[in-house]
Amino acid sequence: MVNSRIIARVFSQVLILEGILMLVSAGISRVYGEPAAKSLLFSALITLVTGILVFTPLRYQEKSYGNREGYIILTFIWILFSAFGSLPYLLSSSTGNFTDAFFESISGFTTTGATIFSDVESLPRGILFWRSLTQWVGGITVITLAFNVLPVSKSLNVQLPATEFSALLTDKIHPRVIGTSKRLMAVYLTLTIAEILLLSIGKMPVFDAVCHSFSTLSTGGFATRNAGMAAFQTPYIRIVLILFMFFAGMNPAIFYYAFRKNFSRISRNDEFRTYLAITVFFSALIVFILYFLQGISFSSAVLDGLFNTVSIITTTGFFTANFSQWVPLALMLIFFLMFSGAMAGSASGGIKTSRLLVAARSSRYESRRMIHPDAFIPVRIDSKRVARSTVHNLLIFITIYLITFCAGALLISFMGYDIITSFSTSASMLANIGPGLGTFGPGSSYVDMAAAGKWILSSLMLLGRVEILGVIILFTGSLYRR
Repeated sequence: MVNSRIIARVFSQVLILEGILMLVSAGISRVYGEPAAKSLLFSALITLVTGILVFTPLRYQEKSYGNREGYIILTFIWILFSAFGSLPYLLSSSTGNFTDAFFESISGFTTTGATIFSDVESLPRGILFWRSLTQWVGGITVITLAFNVLPVSKSLNVQLPATEFSALLTDKIHPRVIGTSKRLMAVYLTLTIAEILLLSIGKMPVFDAVCHSFSTLSTGGFATRNAGMAAFQTPYIRIVLILFMFFAGMNPAIFYYAFRKNFSRISRNDEFRTYLAITVFFSALIVFILYFLQGISFSSAVLDGLFNTVSIITTTGFFTANFSQWVPLALMLIFFLMFSGAMAGSASGGIKTSRLLVAARSSRYESRRMIHPDAFIPVRIDSKRVARSTVHNLLIFITIYLITFCAGALLISFMGYDIITSFSTSASMLANIGPGLGTFGPGSSYVDMAAAGKWILSSLMLLGRVEILGVIILFTGSLYRR
């Protein structure tokens, strides 16, 4: 049976944490003398009181639990975050209905970056800060969940399920080595502070630097300007953002090994080398296309091509140009890159590099087995053999991912959108990117989409963030039996 007391305990602590973050946003709004400060304060009080009311004391033997509670937490933590995270938008009248508020909230916490605001510059600073903060919190939550640690309580041993469907096949920092999630948070916080400082040095306003750093390190994509990153024309700022988007797509273990000066471990990491190769190859290819086929200047081709390619691969969703207006060949590459994602263990969405690497090597080895049926040719990652059952499960995941993508595109097309918009929007939501192609390209908002469509897209965001199988398992009857 599922122990609801443990779930209530975890959720109460999540709500208390969220309420405290709302208080921080209220403080920012108060500094700027905005009426929205009251709305953020009321939102914080509602969230905090709810969290306190559902707080459940536990007996010692209840402080450790297994997969059943973990699977429920894995999915509902995003729904809970998003439901209460919609309060600031509603109470400040930034949105007119719960559907829009929930869409913006879940887009933030799942680090998707799709928005219903067509004029973000008209929003109060406190609300803009809250939008970016939801992504930053969502990013660190993704990373800690990926390492099977939920940092909400020192006294509660939250052991989330680690299945063979996981993308985390290569280097993994063991919690005992790093003291649970503390060093993960340290890496995340250090990178955030470093980016804020570097952007400020580039003369980006401090408020914008903070918000964009929150969005970058979480691979979120919420911006404070209507034109996105095109509002900041300085090459220095764009280069800083490119570097930190790339860093955000890396497994935190890479930074851990860099800190320990174990560079040989990094150079031998197959997933990192593949991630780097994909980024360099496709960036160079798109720069080539923009310069020779799109006809833009070489400097613009390099900056725009590199920036938008890294943004899509890492599923950040920032943009410096409306790439939906690029030549068809570039659009095709952008569309395919929407499925890739960055490294496992990062806040990136998508299929993830590790899964694609295993699938590619499995396909190559299977072709060899057709020629030599009696040969034993295992799939290896980082010189370690990957079990055939793991390979099988990863291929199942990719299949389910593609089926979900097609189903999402079909549902979107039923609402009257063209095929490019339908397929790219489904891919973008499922990979937690934000902008797509066609009607919902860079700089566009989802405000005019029907309410049913927004709930479909919200579902795709959730499925992409919990990687589909976490939701499917909730509908399995055996999860709730003894």
